[in-house]
Amino acid sequence: MLFTRKSPEMPTLETALKGRPGAIPTAHDHFVSGRPLKGPYPEGSEQIVLGLGCFWGAERMMWNLPGVWVTAVGYAGGITPNPTYEEVCSGRTGHTEVVLVVFDPKTTSLAAILKAFWEGHDPTQGMRQGGDIGTQYRSAIYTNSPDQAKAAEESKAAFAKALGSAGYGAITTEIASAGPFYFAEAYHQQYLAKNPGGYCGLGGTGVSCPIGVGVGAAG
Repeated sequence: MLFTRKSPEMPTLETALKGRPGAIPTAHDHFVSGRPLKGPYPEGSEQIVLGLGCFWGAERMMWNLPGVWVTAVGYAGGITPNPTYEEVCSGRTGHTEVVLVVFDPKTTSLAAILKAFWEGHDPTQGMRQGGDIGTQYRSAIYTNSPDQAKAAEESKAAFAKALGSAGYGAITTEIASAGPFYFAEAYHQQYLAKNPGGYCGLGGTGVSCPIGVGVGAAG
């Protein structure tokens, strides 16, 4: 019965689950592309970690973008080291479900990825995404450089104006420097490629994000 109750509140260092010192097992290769989930990644590639609600649909959205080299689902933004899916879903680790996106900035742009991020879900819902409720479904962008952080904040501001004009509330997306990314269990990796009829709870607002998507690194 430990993991049956979900709290809409983030845990503290005192209330978070303790986790474990070692990583939980995951897949070695991407089910669709065959590329290694944990690298090595191509020289010059960039990484960003995005939370859009249920990570199954979010990952499929991202691996289909031009210029994305590999994706993996996992957990980020929390307290508990090396959490399991069940622990994250309890609301007692502080993590949100995320997608690691490794992309080639010579082929695509961070702006293009962020545009897909904003348009692919509703970033105004707080600790939920549609019918999926809990801290693990919150919207998040975890960046790996000052340039990424600047691009994320600028894209948020641009989309906030568009959402406001369409009658939506304030954006609740968490934007922060990337901390530890914990790979999710093997069966979650590329789940909707393995299970084409599987549940996908993503739903955008129908509002277009007015940011540039040209080739080359954003910033």
